[in-house]
Amino acid sequence: MSLVCAISNEVPEHPCVSPVSNQVFERRLIEKYIAENGTDPMNGQPLSEEQLIDIKVSHPIRPKAPSSTSIPAILKALQDEWDAVMLHSFTLRQQLQTTRQELSHALYQHDAACRVIARLTKEVTAAREALATLKPQAGLVVAQAVASQPSVTAGGAGEPMEVSEQVGMIPEIIQKLQDKATVLTTERKKRGKTVPEELVRTEDLSKYRQVATHAGLHSASVPGILSLDLCPSDTNKVLTGGADKNVVVFDKKEEQIIATLKGHTKKVTSVIYHPSQSVVFSASPDSTIRVWSVTGGNCVQVVRAHEASVTGLSLHATGDYLLSSSEDQYWAFSDIQTGRVLTKVTDEAAGCALTCAQFHPDGLIFGTGTADSQIKIWDLKERTNVANFPGHIGPVTSIAFSENGYYLATGAQDSSVKLWDLRKLKNFKTITLDNNYEVKSLVFDQSGTYLAVGGTDIRVYICKQWSEVLNFTEHTGVVTGVAFGEHAQFLTSTGMDRSLKFYSL
Repeated sequence: MSLVCAISNEVPEHPCVSPVSNQVFERRLIEKYIAENGTDPMNGQPLSEEQLIDIKVSHPIRPKAPSSTSIPAILKALQDEWDAVMLHSFTLRQQLQTTRQELSHALYQHDAACRVIARLTKEVTAAREALATLKPQAGLVVAQAVASQPSVTAGGAGEPMEVSEQVGMIPEIIQKLQDKATVLTTERKKRGKTVPEELVRTEDLSKYRQVATHAGLHSASVPGILSLDLCPSDTNKVLTGGADKNVVVFDKKEEQIIATLKGHTKKVTSVIYHPSQSVVFSASPDSTIRVWSVTGGNCVQVVRAHEASVTGLSLHATGDYLLSSSEDQYWAFSDIQTGRVLTKVTDEAAGCALTCAQFHPDGLIFGTGTADSQIKIWDLKERTNVANFPGHIGPVTSIAFSENGYYLATGAQDSSVKLWDLRKLKNFKTITLDNNYEVKSLVFDQSGTYLAVGGTDIRVYICKQWSEVLNFTEHTGVVTGVAFGEHAQFLTSTGMDRSLKFYSL
């Protein structure tokens, strides 16, 4: 049986009995009542504290409040407990994922360091063996090898550069470029006769909407994604370069980062995905071009072709050579396997910084943009400037060759996009954009049917008619890169708002 205080109707902690009324009270409450009234609260008879009789009981257990004994209250208590357990479990999973990523990154760094050490050890051993067995006749070979290193002999001077060109652009390389161009030209002419059946039709393209956005690829402390490219063999793999100095490979299908590549000391302004290998390239104002292994997560080659900011990057169709442009007024043609600069040329008459560079689909000519609004077309075999396209106002920000091989699209800081006919060497169309529109990226789809413009917003034009079929304004910052998926099945973009967005039906 439980004792209940006659005053509070609760189980007393220190029960006592009044001999006057034979009622049980909480001693604290009855003492207070007696001090104020001097009587028993039940019958009003005189009562003093000395008359109270303590009841010796074991520690009483207070009954639960009625609100805690109802079924809804019990269910709510269970629900609260479940929510707390699930929240704790979610926090643990997050901590586990973060720890796994940190461990994976540490393992990648360790593996990269081991590879570098092994490679250097092998090179040192080979050098020692070669030195031990070196014969006097080898002196000539050594001298030629030294002369062929433009990074050592060029030094930005004119005459040593000419020596490196003669040694670097050997007939075998020129023949390789010519053979590849012949094959590409034949394939392009065949493709140009028919439009691929898988290509998205204009009426379907006009219905594209944003279907996904990802904002966690690059650091939030230094916001901005500055460059974008898709893997030609698997357009689910997206490559981005950020203001945080990192290069990121992202899987669109799995919605997760495959690799974060760190090594540049300044922001990454240009990125390219190799069409057939798990290799990517990046360029930066730190004056270097880096070759990265995606699977290894490490830098396998550093190309030092320039002495100032690298402003443009383009991969030759053979997949073996890189074209780069720089504020040092030079363009360079480099071997990605050895990191050796094969040739390095400048237009001494112009004496102006280069702002972008892009190979023609056939690979024998390419275009560069300059800070004084010129577009220059170069012959790679002869290393000569064969055509100039004046007309823009302000530095050229982007150039793109169409896959049909005839059109060149260019953008500059004059809020316009100009289309040039490479056969007639003239401007045949100018797309005038809004005032103060910033053109940052131009790209044709793989069939040459559509042209995407990225800048203040995203606009897609259908070629030949040059009419606008799409306009996206979802980015809150300037759009720095746009790219088409295979057969224009989707469109992707990056911007200074640190987001990567995808658009499709």
